[in-house]
Amino acid sequence: MAETETRARTGTTTTRTAVRLEAVTKDFGTVRAVDAVDLTVRESEFFTLLGPSGSGKTTLLRLVAGFEQPTAGRIELAGDDVTATPPHRRDAHTVFQDYALFPHMSVEQNVAYALTVRGVRKAERLARAHEALTTVRLDGFATRRPAELSGGQRQRVALARALVDRPAVLLLDEPLGALDLALRQEMQTELKELQRTTGITFLLVTHDQDEALTMSDRIAVVRDGRIEQTGPPVEVYERPATAFVAGFVGTTNLLRGESAVRVVGRPGTYSIRPERILLTDPAEPPAGAAASSAGRRTVTGRITDIVHAGAHTRFTIALPHGDRLTVLRQNLTGLPQSARPDGEIGLSWDDKDAFPVPS
Repeated sequence: MAETETRARTGTTTTRTAVRLEAVTKDFGTVRAVDAVDLTVRESEFFTLLGPSGSGKTTLLRLVAGFEQPTAGRIELAGDDVTATPPHRRDAHTVFQDYALFPHMSVEQNVAYALTVRGVRKAERLARAHEALTTVRLDGFATRRPAELSGGQRQRVALARALVDRPAVLLLDEPLGALDLALRQEMQTELKELQRTTGITFLLVTHDQDEALTMSDRIAVVRDGRIEQTGPPVEVYERPATAFVAGFVGTTNLLRGESAVRVVGRPGTYSIRPERILLTDPAEPPAGAAASSAGRRTVTGRITDIVHAGAHTRFTIALPHGDRLTVLRQNLTGLPQSARPDGEIGLSWDDKDAFPVPS
């Protein structure tokens, strides 16, 4: 732990492996939940498994924790083969969405529970529980019961309980799913800061794209038991490897076939992020004409829907021939006069912002 803390304080990086999965497969009867997954999580990394419900991401986490046994493949923690090792002997702890706190115990007792089971003497047990509570900013709550805490405070207690044993890897199974939006955003910041401070490897499972993009050093997008793409958040968002990744991570305009030819000007499959499209006054050419000028593409269309969403406004634009584009515009300056329901509007974007993806 001391070496890990030193790395966290000095900002040095490590390329050592915390978690490795090699051709890991998990079948439940005739259903293949995980399909020959290879995955490497580096030490002191905040890594996220992102995917829709039923994609296999939670099963992957349970395999790493030891709650499920793989049908095939190998699982390593810090270079040790733990494929057949029971959960309590793995150097990893799990934080669940429902917190799983003992209601009859105090906060301090909940946090110290694992140390109590292991027979750690009382003085050390209480000192380490206090240290863990201080880490999550709950040092004044030791004598309270879980029912006396808010949702965010109960989440912090669950984190402290997982951290008290100083695991090499912390596994987080949709830990913020039960919180309201404002508290969830606050806890995202706190989780990331906690990971940086402790230097512990965090492996998070979530279906929330914003959550993954906000907190992660790297993301693995999971679909149908396989990993579609792995990379830093900006890479996964800006350069999606597949059409599924483009559509699932954030909002995009996905154009294929004849739509791609009409809108982008060339065949293939393309992703255009809504925030990359500018609204302009209608172009001079006839409605529906497309032109390319100085590396930009312009089209005209008609506004069919306007949704005001606080910091931004979402426009749905109907183009000739039935194509539709979504445009996100930050509410910073005035809109073109034609930006009104059923108004004709011009759209413009850089050619490079139509990013090609495999079909």
